[in-house]
Amino acid sequence: MIPNHAALVRKLLLIVAAASLFGFALVPLYNVLCEATGFNGKTAGKKEGFVAGGLASDTKAAPSQIDRSRLITVEFTGTVMPGLPWEMRPLTTSLETHPGEMQQVRYLVRNTSDRPVTAQAVPSVTPGQAAQHFEKIECFCFTQQALGPGESKEMPLVFVVKPDMGREVRHITLSYAFFSIDGQRQTLTATREIR
Repeated sequence: MIPNHAALVRKLLLIVAAASLFGFALVPLYNVLCEATGFNGKTAGKKEGFVAGGLASDTKAAPSQIDRSRLITVEFTGTVMPGLPWEMRPLTTSLETHPGEMQQVRYLVRNTSDRPVTAQAVPSVTPGQAAQHFEKIECFCFTQQALGPGESKEMPLVFVVKPDMGREVRHITLSYAFFSIDGQRQTLTATREIR
């Protein structure tokens, strides 16, 4: 009996494809866990009902009050992961804010390649106990960002530090890491073609 190598190769390729899909599924699951718990400095998603200076007056939630008795320094940093031909930097590197006060900053991002590139930003807040008190109202991290060859773009971030954050926190650092989405798409396309 002659062994059927083609069937064995197909089975092994399916195992590799399944393992790759499982690996990609772990990232969103990890992000959901981190956002729910504040673990690893992840922050919750977009919140409705905010206007400059706190909650909108027609918001049904308990009104937010600005705590003018203290100031918190917020620093902004960013990095681009290897393989992504982008440059990024915050246009404001740090600011002081009162808890409950809405702030807006921008990041400048530029595609340094000669081709269109799509990427996703992943935020992280330190110290970890501040993550659940840092509310992003508008953020470029909510969606994938596509830049054409050589294109530059200012990306806004609107946030508020909630007044119920512990008084021991006086300094927060918000970091973004941009990851290439194009590489994931190529891997997923190749995986589907194997099937």
